[in-house]
Amino acid sequence: MLKFFLSRLGTFIPTFFGVTLISFAFIRVLPGDPIIVMAGERGMSQERYEALRAQYGFDQPIWKQFWDYFTGILQGDLGNSFVTNRPVWDEFFSLFPATLELSICAIIIATCLGLPAGVIAAVYRGKFLDRFFMSTALIGYSMPIFWWALLLIIVFSGNLGWTPVSGRIGLLYFFEDTTGFMLIDSLLSGQSGAFRSAVSHLILPSIVLATIPLAVIARQTRSAMLEVLSEDYIRTARAKGLSPERVNGVHALRNAMIPVITVIGLSVGTLLAGAILTETIFSWPGIGKWMVDSIFRRDYPVVQGGLLMIAVIVMIVNLLVDLTYGLINPKIRSR
Repeated sequence: MLKFFLSRLGTFIPTFFGVTLISFAFIRVLPGDPIIVMAGERGMSQERYEALRAQYGFDQPIWKQFWDYFTGILQGDLGNSFVTNRPVWDEFFSLFPATLELSICAIIIATCLGLPAGVIAAVYRGKFLDRFFMSTALIGYSMPIFWWALLLIIVFSGNLGWTPVSGRIGLLYFFEDTTGFMLIDSLLSGQSGAFRSAVSHLILPSIVLATIPLAVIARQTRSAMLEVLSEDYIRTARAKGLSPERVNGVHALRNAMIPVITVIGLSVGTLLAGAILTETIFSWPGIGKWMVDSIFRRDYPVVQGGLLMIAVIVMIVNLLVDLTYGLINPKIRSR
């Protein structure tokens, strides 16, 4: 198991360096000068412009800028925001709970709906339920997130008035931000209606963010279940007189869960990527909206640090998924 862990960990270092290089290059290929963006409509003198370029290191060769940035990362320094002058670390971890809360709710929705849909589609292969669930999954996977989000807002927020349009909680509620998770903090506040307000604000963004992972989990569950249902031990279980519920829900699903668990873990990357657009549409104060705002403001340290932190989280999750996969299936460790 140690050899398996070290082999997976060995891919972490070059991936980390590659992501650092890509995040550094990404923001610099965008048009626009961050110094001019900071000046705004007021403008600045040439002397002030040159002084700011020297202050932020933009007068250095590009390789020197990257080297300073990379060595700073190795020392735990992601730099300070050009706009707020706060450390990127502090801004990231102050906003990350909002994104994490949204992502957790989305993956719960995707898993709780995707698993049963995939199992039912496999059990009723070729029948109406199979075609219905798989067609719906294909539509959900293909649907643009921004269009789906706007459609839900128009129907449920605009026409029906059931859910709020944006934000994390109503403006009437004020309480201490203890954990960063609005659902927990609203419960701890003891204010009547605060928790309901937090839940109502979370419904539409969670549904939108869960759409693509739900479709992937459903299709992967169906594929894995179909492969398992054709095995000899499943036919033996049926011949013994076991109920269909026990055969499908215990014997088949348990063995089909290995690739499904992998897909659920890999969906974290999809959630974090989809959260950027979802948070922007719903004005959700998380990492996604923070990143989009920083791109428009050419806030280099924030964009670089945000992309790097998201990539590191995805890599860690993928590493944990690989290790879990190896624990479930010992054959994987020997590869």
